[in-house]
Amino acid sequence: MDTIKLYLFIATGGASGACLRYFINDIAIKLLGKGFPFGTLTVNILGSLLMGMLFGLIEKGVITVSPAKSLIGIGFLGALTTFSTFSLDTLLLMQQGQWLKMALNVTLNVVCCVFVAWLGIQLVLQKG
Repeated sequence: MDTIKLYLFIATGGASGACLRYFINDIAIKLLGKGFPFGTLTVNILGSLLMGMLFGLIEKGVITVSPAKSLIGIGFLGALTTFSTFSLDTLLLMQQGQWLKMALNVTLNVVCCVFVAWLGIQLVLQKG
């Protein structure tokens, strides 16, 4: 695949992922309020699950590394997941003295995201 096509795949995935991230965050705020960064947590968990599944599908040979990895892994999931937003959310909770929420945010994001990435791989690799 030539470089221009590769960048177009990444850009397309990135635009889609960023829009979905905004949508999920907006829904989370409307449903659950602004008291905890539920939108960031949700996209990080979802993105980790999907990244695990993508890796599993590549490992099984169901899809090829490129362009799927570029479109989905780098573009879509790179824009969907929000480590920089997670970092800022955590810092703001700390600055506000919300130590329990800060610790909960870090713990849930790390533990849940690592677990669902593993789960995504298992779901794909365990299927016939």
